[in-house]
Amino acid sequence: MVYHEHMNIEATIRSYLPQVIHLSLATCRDNRPWVCEVHFASDDDLNLYFCSSPQRRHSQEIAANPHVAGNIVTQHHLGQKVRGVYFEGVAKELENVNEGDIGYKVYSERFETGPALLSDLKAPGGGRLYQITVSDYYLFDNYNGPSAKHQLPWGKGDSK
Repeated sequence: MVYHEHMNIEATIRSYLPQVIHLSLATCRDNRPWVCEVHFASDDDLNLYFCSSPQRRHSQEIAANPHVAGNIVTQHHLGQKVRGVYFEGVAKELENVNEGDIGYKVYSERFETGPALLSDLKAPGGGRLYQITVSDYYLFDNYNGPSAKHQLPWGKGDSK
């Protein structure tokens, strides 16, 4: 099967994201790139959410420059077919998070955090919930032929 329509790419991305619990997040400040791993969840609009301390380097870099990129990839072994999702977008710290916020719902359900997460998010000096609004998604795989990179025409946000 060759990806002729973006719906096939989107369906593959949507089915792949729940299989992976962490993403590699790239940030940049003063022309110095940084990459880290964060646990993530996604919503129906394919926004990505993660929790982190505002004191971490990536959190501080997002405050200075919200443009981010990253990938979501499982570990592959020699001889295995490969698949990975790559993205570009804009990240922001969510403020005044409560039980009704979609980011809180999808993250707490995925990681079964219960009310402890909300308590941490509301605590002074606690963790914070971040949202990545993805402007461009890419799928790299060789499941359906030779290795190829396919762009999902997404067009949300402004990563440029």
